Amino acid sequence: MYSTADRFLKYVTFDTRSVHDSGTVPSSPGQFELARCMAGELEALGLADVRVSDNCYVTATLPGNSKKDVPSVGFITHLDTAAEFPGKCRPRVVRNYDGGDIVLNGSEGIVLRPSDFPLLKDNVGLDIIVTDGTTLLGADDKAGIAEVMGALEHLVKHPEIEHGDVKIAFTPDEEVGHLAAYLDIEGFGADFAYTLDGGPVGEVSYENFNAAKAEIHIKGRSVHPGTAKGLMVNAILLAQEFIGLFPPTETPGTTELYEGYYHCREISGDVEEVTLKYLIRDHDREAFAARKAFMERCVRWMSDKYGHERFSLDMSDEYYNLRDKLDGKMYIVDAVLEAMRELGIEPKVLPVRGGTDGASLTWRGLITPNFFTGGYNCHGRYEFIPVQSMEQASSVVIKILEIVARKAG
Repeated sequence: MYSTADRFLKYVTFDTRSVHDSGTVPSSPGQFELARCMAGELEALGLADVRVSDNCYVTATLPGNSKKDVPSVGFITHLDTAAEFPGKCRPRVVRNYDGGDIVLNGSEGIVLRPSDFPLLKDNVGLDIIVTDGTTLLGADDKAGIAEVMGALEHLVKHPEIEHGDVKIAFTPDEEVGHLAAYLDIEGFGADFAYTLDGGPVGEVSYENFNAAKAEIHIKGRSVHPGTAKGLMVNAILLAQEFIGLFPPTETPGTTELYEGYYHCREISGDVEEVTLKYLIRDHDREAFAARKAFMERCVRWMSDKYGHERFSLDMSDEYYNLRDKLDGKMYIVDAVLEAMRELGIEPKVLPVRGGTDGASLTWRGLITPNFFTGGYNCHGRYEFIPVQSMEQASSVVIKILEIVARKAG
């Protein structure tokens, strides 16, 4: 129906794996390679104002064709893939999936099984794109890019579809928390926008975590273990004790939906010094503040016990719940819900257990809820996406634009 899947199979061959703490934007050179490719494709479609910024932001405009005063709608996706897993994919398509095991890599015994991933069964009869088991697929978020591009091509070929200006942005480093910080919102020119960065068909999200990050630095004292009694202060053991202060039922692996958590995502160091890196998440603003206060109390308690020179805390907010900015503007969410229903897709409104670029953009003034790409199992070797789901996402993009134009003026 659209060129979406063919485009996706091309995009995932680019290695756009982002890098934590690189100190640069973009954090990896492959993102620029894909950005230049996207700019070329946008120009080939005839879009206006195509630009790749010095920081790897691709922006463009499909001019409106309506005689009415129609709001300008943006669609935003990200170029990078997760930092935690290799990202240059060799994809293949499993046609008419039969519901059984899918051998991703026979030589390494890597198999995608419905017994491990029951949602596979929801995709029987569809054409499923998978990895070779050695990389992630990159549907997060190259599927979003492909879906937007497929929709744009369809709009260019069908000028009878009425729409206002369509604003496009492909952004770098979402996976490492850059949060589209360098997108010039005023220059972008959208009245509101959507990110395509979700999961299975029907997902719509306009609530996300409030988020903070915390680094705890622990100073020990290294002494030869043979003469260490009464002298050694093992920073590793202090870190172990500190981690034990947090409720074991409030971690990512024990929570769901609106439940917040503390996530110790990294530990590094030795006897002399250890650094712990935490993520703090909660949908509720008051509960979020309480979690940060608890982190501070834990640091104070350990400092009082072992000496204030041994513990230090560096904590800062990252992003906030976009739902808090939607009062009086739910029509933006309603447009995507209506689009799905007109296409026969039942919306599934779910909170994002994380953040999206849309959260940061919303707090900066550009209301940007999120909807599905159709992918499953992101950030790992078992990631997959049905071709038909991607085409549905492209259809939603087009239908949103139709609805906005229909209701204008």
